[in-house]
Amino acid sequence: MKPPADCKTMQDIRTEIDRLDVALIELLAKRAGYIDRAAEVKTGVGLPARIDDRVEQVIANVRAEAKAQGLAPDLAESLWRHLVDWSIAREETVLGPAGPERV
Repeated sequence: MKPPADCKTMQDIRTEIDRLDVALIELLAKRAGYIDRAAEVKTGVGLPARIDDRVEQVIANVRAEAKAQGLAPDLAESLWRHLVDWSIAREETVLGPAGPERV
């Protein structure tokens, strides 16, 4: 990958953005695999899809990392809240909205 300063044309910039988009999609697909596994594990231990303390921990971690990387923490939080909501909805397809039933 070229650093931004080495991009001389809009095509250079677009090429690098496209490369980053592919890498981001690959990472999001990997993350989804962990979400699927979490749903399986939660089923076995009786946990619901949404665990509010964990949601807020994830958001706090993302805000801190965004700040450390020079990205607007509010932007990162907004993106991650959407991602977390999507992840919870994905888990709920396995667990149901109230979580697994205890026997």
